[in-house]
Amino acid sequence: MKEYKSSKESRISITELMLPAHSNFGGKVHGGYILNLMDQIAFACASKHSRSYCVTASVNKVDFLNPIEVGELVTLKASINYTGRTSMVVGVRVESENIRSGKKKHCNSSYFTMVAKDLEGKSIPVPGLVVDSIEDVRRFARSIQRKSEASSRTSRFDSSNFKVEDYIAHLDGENVKLNLK
Repeated sequence: MKEYKSSKESRISITELMLPAHSNFGGKVHGGYILNLMDQIAFACASKHSRSYCVTASVNKVDFLNPIEVGELVTLKASINYTGRTSMVVGVRVESENIRSGKKKHCNSSYFTMVAKDLEGKSIPVPGLVVDSIEDVRRFARSIQRKSEASSRTSRFDSSNFKVEDYIAHLDGENVKLNLK
């Protein structure tokens, strides 16, 4: 197996026409359908990089920025942003295009952490990432930061560490009624 690969070697994109079967009653494409496509392209990209079966370990924040209409073309682009020992962060970008006007919209972006597996389901090492542009450095560094923040967030709100007095003031002005016993 190659020790290092560039993100260009694993980059992948797919384009699909959005059909009525993909939509809700308002003619907008279901977010869940888009998430499914995002997971598929993240899998394909990670598998291409690692040359192995991969599973989704986590998805970092998905904000739906613009609705996708029936009849639009949706293009998903994926690339490896970060490599750990057995995991990879795949950046996924979703754009829609109105085929009549040619107008394109950025619909969402997200980051999927994928883990390479062997035939027995054990995690296996992945090739490292060749970083050959300032944009690659930015993406790699951003993934390190996201990983650090996720770890901190998880431990801070763990039930054994949580101190209600540290957060009770955060509830002021929120749509909540406290009824603590």
